[in-house]
Amino acid sequence: MATAQGTALPRELNATLRHQYVAFAVMVVCCLVAPLFVYPIFLMNVLCFALFACAFNLLIGYGGLLSFGHAAFFGVAAYFAGYAAKSWSFTPELAIATGTLAATLLGIAFGVVAIRRQGIYFAMITLALAQMIYFFCLQAKFTGGEDGIQAIPRGRLLGLLDLQDTMPLYFVVLAIFLSGFLLIYRIIHSPFGQVLMAIRENEPRAISLGYRTDHYKLIAFVLSAMLSGLAGATKAIVFQLATLTDVHWGTSGEVVLMTLLGGLGTIFGPVAGAAIIVSMENYLSQLGAWVSVVQGVIFVVCVLAFRRGVVGEIANAIKKPL
Repeated sequence: MATAQGTALPRELNATLRHQYVAFAVMVVCCLVAPLFVYPIFLMNVLCFALFACAFNLLIGYGGLLSFGHAAFFGVAAYFAGYAAKSWSFTPELAIATGTLAATLLGIAFGVVAIRRQGIYFAMITLALAQMIYFFCLQAKFTGGEDGIQAIPRGRLLGLLDLQDTMPLYFVVLAIFLSGFLLIYRIIHSPFGQVLMAIRENEPRAISLGYRTDHYKLIAFVLSAMLSGLAGATKAIVFQLATLTDVHWGTSGEVVLMTLLGGLGTIFGPVAGAAIIVSMENYLSQLGAWVSVVQGVIFVVCVLAFRRGVVGEIANAIKKPL
């Protein structure tokens, strides 16, 4: 009996991995052919927010930590990347690295303050800290205040690839997204990721087993901040703009919506959620403020009808985690 059960588990694991590999291959193929049918700038917006949502999902879906202040990392990275490219004449790769580093350092500072709290207290601390960053960006001179940083130069990647050309820029953004996505996938399937999920399920038990849970949660928080910063810095280069919208609490709310709509704790869910929300904002823009109402209605319907999210329901139907 033990031998049969031991044989069944690897088979089930292999089947799960096959499903995930197939889903990843389908996603990559769709991303490669999409520019032939869809405006590349729109697709790049989707990819940036998809990476942002995946980074947020790493924290809440696998670490069980709900942050209401993730826009701070996204927006600060956008500001620093934009300022570095425009005022310091940094190349795009250095500008993106500068923004990502700024978000990482901010994540360490936020994490040290907030990580010792749990539940709603943790969420409210992250929101309060993010609001401080918002008002800092509003008042600081280098951010441009309400005007933001405009006309950010895209430059030439590694001095070779002209990012003023939309198609090369799209494939650079796609490479950044896939790199971030694969890093998150590796984190989730590493021993660190398994411990993180154990903490999410039962933190007192993890403590009793000898794990320093605060350290694991802090590392997860910083990794999430870093990847959120990577998304924000990339978006600033793509749209040549960094504004207060990037650090506004509404952006934090959007990434929560994307993650829940796509499927909390799923690998591909945040990507689907980001695609749905960004598509709604783009194609329903003529509705003006009513877009928020439509989003609210769709969110309520999805929560009631698809409690696991879009990808979560699909994964449940085929009985394989996605």
